[in-house]
Amino acid sequence: MGTTIEQVRQILASHTPKLTTFSPENTRIRAAVAIIGRASRQNDDVEFLYIRRSEFDGDPWSGDIAFPGGRIDGPEELPRHAAERETLEEVGIDLGSAEYLGQIDDVTGSSEAVLVSGFVYRVEGDVEVCANHEVAATRWVGIEKLADPERRTVRHLRWMEHDVDMPALEIFDDGSPVLWGLTYRFTELLMALLDRPIPSGPWRRDGVQ
Repeated sequence: MGTTIEQVRQILASHTPKLTTFSPENTRIRAAVAIIGRASRQNDDVEFLYIRRSEFDGDPWSGDIAFPGGRIDGPEELPRHAAERETLEEVGIDLGSAEYLGQIDDVTGSSEAVLVSGFVYRVEGDVEVCANHEVAATRWVGIEKLADPERRTVRHLRWMEHDVDMPALEIFDDGSPVLWGLTYRFTELLMALLDRPIPSGPWRRDGVQ
């Protein structure tokens, strides 16, 4: 059974997001993303817009799968405004004319050095996506694909002198890197809210980027 936009709307309307207090002494990066959904053209499900970031030297998220978004421009800019501004810059979608559905829980990186807020929107199916130089590719990814256990894998990392296996999903089908990290956490939170949780392990090791 699919998940409709109306169901997403109702669930988010009753959800109270867990927000993390910004701590200047701990948080080096404060950012916001837009989770943009639309009714699928292929079935009764919902699909969300993901981007693959362009590769730049010195960028820790270079080439990663992500939601449109970026850093908040100073303490005077609200996180939701930052998500909308960055989305317009990166993929040319004006969320000021989209339906705002709600906010999901904040996501933090290790030691809360990175704090990201996520805001969910609905757009009409024929919305035009115009990626700028920061975006190498875009895909609308359906909930059915995100919930597919065959797409589970792991990303093996060397972090703080330790080997770490991170859960990940293969979603672009074009040889792109896997979905992992903070964007995976946002996806996991959203799927749990929609009662379509990402299947738990054991995780496959093949196909790891």
